Parts: sequence; structure tokens; C-alpha cells
Amino acid sequence: MTETHIVALGGSLLRPEEESGRAKWFGDLRDLAAKLQQNGTRVGIVVGGGLPAREAITLAEPYVGDVHALDEIGIAATRLNATIIQQVLQEPGLDVAGMIPLDCDHAAALLGEHNFVVMGGTTPGHTTDAVAVELAIKAGAGRCIIATNVSHVYDKDPRTNDDASPASHLTLAELGEICGLGKPRQAGVSAVVDPVAVEWAIEANLAMCVLDGRVIGLLGAALEGREFSGTNITV
Repeated sequence: MTETHIVALGGSLLRPEEESGRAKWFGDLRDLAAKLQQNGTRVGIVVGGGLPAREAITLAEPYVGDVHALDEIGIAATRLNATIIQQVLQEPGLDVAGMIPLDCDHAAALLGEHNFVVMGGTTPGHTTDAVAVELAIKAGAGRCIIATNVSHVYDKDPRTNDDASPASHLTLAELGEICGLGKPRQAGVSAVVDPVAVEWAIEANLAMCVLDGRVIGLLGAALEGREFSGTNITV
């Protein structure tokens, strides 16, 4: 039976600060993809905007007053990053869809034809975490993996709380509480997982996990159903 997995790959993983290890990271990602394809696994990858999105929005913001227009700029950056990942994976001859789908319906259909589909954002106001959850639901995946630049979900923001503790296991409801689901969001405050994505996962009974995507071995373990260091989020 063919397994389908969805990964939200943080744009921060492609940022300049990671340049020294980027060649190894891309090589490890290709090696993992080759192993997954050999096992018949299908993977949808939703790539975030990271630094290119922030820089582009900052550049345009003084001249563009419409929030949705700024979101479209950020979405374009996610699709640029997605194209990079797509081309990196195509190099060794893996079965990667030759286009960047613009919506989850198209991406889910492509996953029925290819081992790998790579995409970015879709709609203003929706983060790539939310897009990944939507794609997981539409593609019939059992779990959505959030691969970012942190190792776990913490019980409070570790940047401002020295006593913050990493969680190995959470329920979706507990994750929603940590991410501030249902509470007003302050400008500039970010959560390790987008609350909208958590809300959609709760509605769909979709399990999730959060892990450090800088270590491809952790992502491989999660995709292959092995134990890994990170946060498992159950229904």
C-alpha cells in the first residue's frame, strides 16, 4: 500500500545563516528522497518563504498599502523556494512533479501521479503550515510533519522564558493552547505552528509532529515511522 506524507518545510532552512551546511543538507535531502521513492512513498512538500519573503515584503511595504498584496509577494517567495527544492530533487532523476501547483486540489491530484510534489503558498492570509495541513487532508495523509528550525514545541516561548520546557508528546488541543488558538494575536508574535493550521488539524482529526528540519535524519525517521527527537502531536 502506497503511503502519502505531507511535510511543511520551513523557509528558514534555506536562509544564508545555514550556508556552510547547505550542500550537505541538500545532498541528505536527495538521498532521503531516493530511499523514499524506492519504497514507493509519496511526499508532498510545502515550502515556506523565509528570508526572501521577509526581504521582499519589507522592500515593497512603503509603497504597497494593501495587506493582501503584500501577502501575494510573500507567496511568490514561497514558490521561489519551492522551485529551488523541486529542482534540487529533480537532479538525480527522482519522480518529481514538473510544476509548482498553485492550490491543494492540484497538488493532491499530482501526488496521485508522482512520488514528490513541491509547492509554496496559495492564498493570502494562509501560512504554509496551513497549506500543508490542507494538503494532508485532501491527499489523505495520516499526519502533517512540520520541519522547521526548532527541535520541539515548548510549553512557552523559549526566547523569553528561561524555564521553557520542550514537549515530546502533545495532543492537538494542548498544541492549540500553546499556539494561542482562539486568542487575539499580537503583531510580530509568531508561534512554532500557525494556529489556523492547528485549528484545521483539530477539525480533521489530523495528527502532526514538529521536528528540527536542519537534521534530515530526523525527518527521515518521522517519514519512515521510526522514533525521532521532536514533538509528536496526537488527536
